[in-house]
Amino acid sequence: MALSIRGIEAWLPEKGTDEDRHLGIVRWVVERTIAWLHQFRRLRVRFERRADIHQAFLSLGCAVICQWYLKASL
Repeated sequence: MALSIRGIEAWLPEKGTDEDRHLGIVRWVVERTIAWLHQFRRLRVRFERRADIHQAFLSLGCAVICQWYLKASL
């Protein structure tokens, strides 16, 4: 609703398509990152009721993924 008021069109490309907007090219990066985060059980199934605790586990998961990625690139 707020996007349409500002004249912004929400658009998500289908998998495997290369539209003229080229959004399908980087879509797999987001899907891969979410898949990596789902390796952590506490992030795959949200047990935490408090948002700040869930955010802490999300940050920890991102830090672990960055460490894996940097370790593999060295």
